Amino acid sequence: MRRLRACLGAAAAVGLAAAGTTALVAGSASGATSALGNRWYAAAPYLMPLDNDPPDPAAIMDATGLKAFQLAFVLAPNGGGCSPTWGGTAAVSSDTAVQSVVNTIRAKGGDVSVSIGGYGGTKLGQVCSDAAATAAAYQQVITKYGLHAIDFDLEEPEYENTAAIKNEIGAAKILQQNNPGLYVSVTTAGTADGTGWFGKQMLLEAKSQGFTPNNFSIMPFDGGFNGAASQTSALTNFNQILQSTFGWDQATAYAHEGFSGMNGRSDTGEFFTQTDFQTVLDYATSHNMDRFTFWSLNRDRQCTPADNGGRTSGTCSSVAQNSWDFAKYSVKFAGVTPPSSTPTPTPTPTPPSTGCKPAWSSTAVYTVGNEVSYNRHNWKAKWWTQNETPVASDWGVWQDEGAC
Repeated sequence: MRRLRACLGAAAAVGLAAAGTTALVAGSASGATSALGNRWYAAAPYLMPLDNDPPDPAAIMDATGLKAFQLAFVLAPNGGGCSPTWGGTAAVSSDTAVQSVVNTIRAKGGDVSVSIGGYGGTKLGQVCSDAAATAAAYQQVITKYGLHAIDFDLEEPEYENTAAIKNEIGAAKILQQNNPGLYVSVTTAGTADGTGWFGKQMLLEAKSQGFTPNNFSIMPFDGGFNGAASQTSALTNFNQILQSTFGWDQATAYAHEGFSGMNGRSDTGEFFTQTDFQTVLDYATSHNMDRFTFWSLNRDRQCTPADNGGRTSGTCSSVAQNSWDFAKYSVKFAGVTPPSSTPTPTPTPTPPSTGCKPAWSSTAVYTVGNEVSYNRHNWKAKWWTQNETPVASDWGVWQDEGAC
């Protein structure tokens, strides 16, 4: 799901500080809007506005009090080139569909951030010639939508590419300088130790360039996690990595640390319930962390009873819930009390496991429809593949058929 692609110049936006909250003024089709407080951008959950059965953001706002949304994902064009698109297919320059979503949210007093990258696809940092060209592409997005916040979601396969990460970090620094007050988050994979080797290399690149965003966030899921305790342990370990990398004390590291979770059933079959979210939220607020978000609002609703627990979906959580239960934790992080709702329904039992298919082999060739087992899940190939580890992704080669 999460893990679910010749650059033109763009005019730099001008910043305006007021009463401790910075408002960004940008020439854009949507018109400039007053910025929300940074806490809202830090709490904004991810929303795919064009895929995965997009929910109505106005309905979510009415039901939860949510004001900020993290729109995903901006990528390079599937056909090549250094210009921003939605999902690799819809050019930002000619977009009207996402603009309509932005207008709906702003008409109700909310705002959006835009996330670039994500899992899969081709990232602009991979194809643009250098950091300046990459920044120019992203500046088009900032100007088009009059953005006050942006998220760099740096993960596979991009964060394994040293040149691409240098471009992305360099672009983030340029955008931060050219758009005073722009809220910048950097999101990367989480591990039990905090983050892996590539995540640590990304932090070292940021240090070498003298770049400090509002936060570095990890995604502690899809890595053998088991509930909130494993996630808060990873956040503690990541804090130590931030301290050792940048020379910060513990409090400063927490002030630049963020959490990006996955609600319900993860791509690898982990489960994170409302109780887990509350536990991590308590950890984040008690340690004065800068960000608390999740993937995604498209999934923040209950599946049909037949699907609950048995598969990972891009459009529902696979756990028992009321619609928008998880969004309310973001509202709490922003410092607002969400509207009350009916009690969460009784959990639906997880369907029994099925038999495992033949084990996946890194040397075998698989074609469309071939089935294998990997990491106690069955997988079906969507097209020809060899040596691509089964991982659930909207754009990946493997379809997760559930636990076995």
